[in-house]
Amino acid sequence: MPVEYDEELVEELKKAFASLVNPVKLLFFTDPESECEHCDDIRGILSLLASASDKVSVSELTKGSVEAKRLDVRMYPAIVVHGVREYNIRFFGTPAGYEFAALVEDVIDASRGEPKNLNPRVAAALRDHVAGKTVIKVFVTPTCPYCPLAVRAAHRFAMVNDRIYGDMIEALEFPELADAYGVYAVPKIVIEVDGEDRVEFEGAVPDAYFAAEVLRANGVDPASVGILPARGRRGGLEADSP
Repeated sequence: MPVEYDEELVEELKKAFASLVNPVKLLFFTDPESECEHCDDIRGILSLLASASDKVSVSELTKGSVEAKRLDVRMYPAIVVHGVREYNIRFFGTPAGYEFAALVEDVIDASRGEPKNLNPRVAAALRDHVAGKTVIKVFVTPTCPYCPLAVRAAHRFAMVNDRIYGDMIEALEFPELADAYGVYAVPKIVIEVDGEDRVEFEGAVPDAYFAAEVLRANGVDPASVGILPARGRRGGLEADSP
């Protein structure tokens, strides 16, 4: 589902990006040895963002490149968002449909150097108590209205701790991986710590509950650090069928 845009959208983007403070780099990774059905769509999306502000630049890189290895990019196509710092904000697959808005908000956050509306207590808990390499895998589909909430949470968490990787994974573009994780509703979140999948759940939840699961995956009792502990199936949880 490519993003269809007109002059009105371009003007809206220009207004949104007028507040950009620092340069943002969008690194687009492809695998030249594999057919990429959606790469042209992604190029169009990234070109649109770059056209909206001279503070946004796009670089296309390939599998096996120094940057792909350094940034631990293992699936393609992929987008990595860097701003004030090199953040582990990653998109695997096309950020189209509802996910386009998540990418736009990520660009703004990366330029500001801080995640929007992240509770300071939640940020401190993630910064101080997540010690292992933590990969938050968020499986989405373009038509899921709740998925960007989970993606944005994972990306905002990644901004406060370099050991956290926030990964949007487009389930329809990575069907084998989605099947392996039993993705029947989205967003489906899997939290991996030091190479081991430790926690999984479905649905968009408030930041405190999401952060509690990240802490639990790292062996930390969220109650001990002042974060609301998750209890069973949470109120406010929203999910959609892929």
